[in-house]
Amino acid sequence: MPGPRQCCPCPGGWRWLPALRWLPRYSLAWLQLDLMAGLTVGLTVVPQALAYAEVAGLPLQYGLYSSFTGCFVYCFLGTAKDVTLGPTAIMSLLVSSYAFHEPVYAVLLAFLSGCIQLAMGLLHLGFLLDFISCPVIKGFTSAASITISFNQVKNILGLQGIPRQFFLQVYETLRRIGETRAGDAVLGLACLAALAGLQAMKSRLPRAAGAEPLAARVSYLIVWTTATARNALVVLFAGLVAYSFQVMGSQPLTLTGSIPRGLPAFRLPRFSMAAPNGTVPFRSMVEDMGVGLAVVPLMGLLETIAIAKAFASQNSYRIDPNQELLALGFANILGSFVSSYPITGSFGRTAVNAQSGVCTPAGGLVTGTLVLLSLAYLTSLFYYIPRAALAAVIISAVVPMFDAEIFRTLWRVKRLDLVPLCVTFLLCFWEVQYGIVAGVLVSGILLLYSIARPPIKVLEGDVLVVQPGSSLHFPAVECLRDAICSRALAAPSPPRSIILDCHHISSIDYTAVVGLAELLQELHNHSLSLAFCSVQDTVLQVLLSADLEGFQHFPSLEEAERAAGAESEGGRAAPFTSTSQSSLLPTGLIQ
Repeated sequence: MPGPRQCCPCPGGWRWLPALRWLPRYSLAWLQLDLMAGLTVGLTVVPQALAYAEVAGLPLQYGLYSSFTGCFVYCFLGTAKDVTLGPTAIMSLLVSSYAFHEPVYAVLLAFLSGCIQLAMGLLHLGFLLDFISCPVIKGFTSAASITISFNQVKNILGLQGIPRQFFLQVYETLRRIGETRAGDAVLGLACLAALAGLQAMKSRLPRAAGAEPLAARVSYLIVWTTATARNALVVLFAGLVAYSFQVMGSQPLTLTGSIPRGLPAFRLPRFSMAAPNGTVPFRSMVEDMGVGLAVVPLMGLLETIAIAKAFASQNSYRIDPNQELLALGFANILGSFVSSYPITGSFGRTAVNAQSGVCTPAGGLVTGTLVLLSLAYLTSLFYYIPRAALAAVIISAVVPMFDAEIFRTLWRVKRLDLVPLCVTFLLCFWEVQYGIVAGVLVSGILLLYSIARPPIKVLEGDVLVVQPGSSLHFPAVECLRDAICSRALAAPSPPRSIILDCHHISSIDYTAVVGLAELLQELHNHSLSLAFCSVQDTVLQVLLSADLEGFQHFPSLEEAERAAGAESEGGRAAPFTSTSQSSLLPTGLIQ
């Protein structure tokens, strides 16, 4: 079978348009599986889209507006067959914080986030995500799980006018719990129980073997489909209950209400907004969103790439992280033209896609089409969906994001990592951006501290051997000097020779070189010598280029110790100089 380069009619197109890798080999068997997966994911995304728009604080139709463009774009530009793009709980929470419940802000945030993500992909800046550590991510997602879940308690209880700030929300909900609407509470709890039961049934469902009777395989398919499409089925059942009450002339439930019918207009996002006291210009809107212009695109990238890598590893294929950035950037930019708010990869829907046996990203075409059909023909039916049912869908989706085990794991593995975890977790209840920024800063401080205070092993004897445990950069110079001088000068009978074992040092900067020069001079003033051994080629080139006075180095610790021993006996060994050692440098390093 020809490879992707041979199949592609335009040289290089396979790289920028990954669909050209699998499209020439597409088969009828793949089509059947992609259709099944696309329909299954579509039945999940429609009720979730309505629910996530509620989390974002936007009219519910914006959840649907955000659910189809990513499916189409990722089909052609994505490199993971399982990933589905769309609104998620995490992204909706961020949009709620930075878009101020204004659709104009949310759409503009999608456009600007897409531009940032696209630029990062073109400039290959995906490595910036590596600076967001796992404890920060876990702290954020765990806090988000609690915040989003409690935000939906008011809809389960049928309460109105509850503030969105978490602590005020908790206070007001508890204070007004006596105003609970019985109909909403009963329906919401019933939906939660049904979703939990279907999820448990799916997780314990044994896989049907091909040798089993047809009836057994059909039964398995029915149960699996019912459990997988549980969100749609629960929302449908709740809607029928609400419609029955409406027909009977009484309505004990709080309904979603009218949703505009039809597809959104294709137009540029608005770069200004009308306000009661005038017009809010583009510059003011950007200033209002502030740090959200960094947090939203970065969290979107992080969520998408983490999901893509996880499922690529699970299903034995490779992804291109920079191409994933391009796909997400294009999806957000084009989505903003149809009134989408920022989207990212969805772990839950991606899992459904993978479990449905999807073969290529073409399954997203079916999902996107199903969302478009819902917008065109079904929005009038969404009027009868109870808000309590949508709240149950959200809670069941986000509760698994709370990872209690991570606290015990870090306590057992490395307790210091609990600091950024707890800082992020606690501050996210105040403001999401403060939690994430504070967690990243704390992680950065811990990282810088490990650079500034590297482990230094000191072996005392006739010769003092100092072994830094990592690379030597400017924050660590003073630490190294103190470690050497405190041992060499404070000893009752200080050794004449000191050896700096550099086999762990893979890089060094100019400030560190200056510090070493000062160290050499200080030791010389006290009639002590300092020799270097096991210096890596790249580090040796820097030291030789600096032309340090009194610099001597040896290929190994044993040779350095022999030379020091000979010196202490009065016969000074000729040190390796830059001239005698230059032949050891690889070609191209000698200037």
